[in-house]
Amino acid sequence: MDKQIRIEQIFSEVHFNELAELLAIVVEDGASIGFLPPLSNTDAIDYWKTVLGPGVVLLVAKLNEQIVGSVQLHLSMKQNGRHRAEVAKLMTHPNFRRNGIGRILMEKAEQIAKQEQRSLIVLDTREGDPSNNLYHSLGYIEGGRIPNYAMSADGTLAATILYYKNVD
Repeated sequence: MDKQIRIEQIFSEVHFNELAELLAIVVEDGASIGFLPPLSNTDAIDYWKTVLGPGVVLLVAKLNEQIVGSVQLHLSMKQNGRHRAEVAKLMTHPNFRRNGIGRILMEKAEQIAKQEQRSLIVLDTREGDPSNNLYHSLGYIEGGRIPNYAMSADGTLAATILYYKNVD
């Protein structure tokens, strides 16, 4: 499938409706990305409006012109952190998972981090989520765990796992 997937960087609000729909779908499917279901379209669009800005690279994966995945790369702007970046909100539409889309998005984010002279990438994800397998397979190293970090829709608390990777 990866030959059909196209990765694009988003610079404007033109795709926010489609991104809002993707966000709502993955949240409804149980993704731990900062929101609880049900996520309104208004709240989802408002979120995407906060994403575009200095130091944030927003990438989308398109299949036949449909956005089927997204990831953000936050370039640290701190004087003592200009060597690092953080991956945030990696998401793939549930109907398109297990097709390498997350891997393609992560590889592109890593490529951009290198181009931006960022030698360290950090991220976190909920313990037990399938994304942990992806991050391990990409060479990310577990740096620690924070218990009771993320709340699910039913009120249960889950740990988050912190990962890092040197990409220089």
